[in-house]
Amino acid sequence: MTDRFARTAERVAARQDARAERLAHEVRDFVRPRGDERALDVGTGAGALALALAPVVRDVVGLDPVPELLELARARRLPNSEFVEGDGTALPFPDGSFDLAGTHRTLHHVSRPDRIVAELARVTRPGGHVLVVDQLAPDDADAAAVLHTFETVRDPSHARLLTDAELRELFAANGLDVLRERREEERRELSAYLDLAGCEGDRRTRAEALAGDDPRLLTESVGWYLLAL
Repeated sequence: MTDRFARTAERVAARQDARAERLAHEVRDFVRPRGDERALDVGTGAGALALALAPVVRDVVGLDPVPELLELARARRLPNSEFVEGDGTALPFPDGSFDLAGTHRTLHHVSRPDRIVAELARVTRPGGHVLVVDQLAPDDADAAAVLHTFETVRDPSHARLLTDAELRELFAANGLDVLRERREEERRELSAYLDLAGCEGDRRTRAEALAGDDPRLLTESVGWYLLAL
């Protein structure tokens, strides 16, 4: 996974910059922070969620395993943000270190999303909040299998999309109660989506063929969950 994101870091950051205002608005309206929280963004990449949170919390830490992305995040940092290298499945923070811990479109890139959710819960103080945002797998198993094939061809760092039901099981297993949720649908432009993952050559040809056979692959469903510990 880290190799893919190292190669495409500039593209990831450019997409983030283009969507930064929208994400900041979405985060502010959905999370509704008080303003005094210490926050954590796991899988921060070039800092998307951390920088969306920074203006509305006391301070925020962004963590990612990819140095190339962290370099771009630090170039964009605000005075109350910092960015550190680390593994989201084994966070280098004590229990209860944060008032708000989140991850934005990261879980489908890791082989153990259960460990990410468990670590988010561990480092959040009792009474704090956890934010999880990720693309969702369809409930229909056949549709999910087709989407998994497309995403894997497009991006070798892709692990597996979880369904809404699977995410809820992870939340419950870690004592997280759903406080607020929403679903959004987004239509993707194929060429730009393939470019973002550095999808070229035979993989690109195959991905284009898959999308041509099933246009549903270009509409993503994203779940937002604000959880209470």
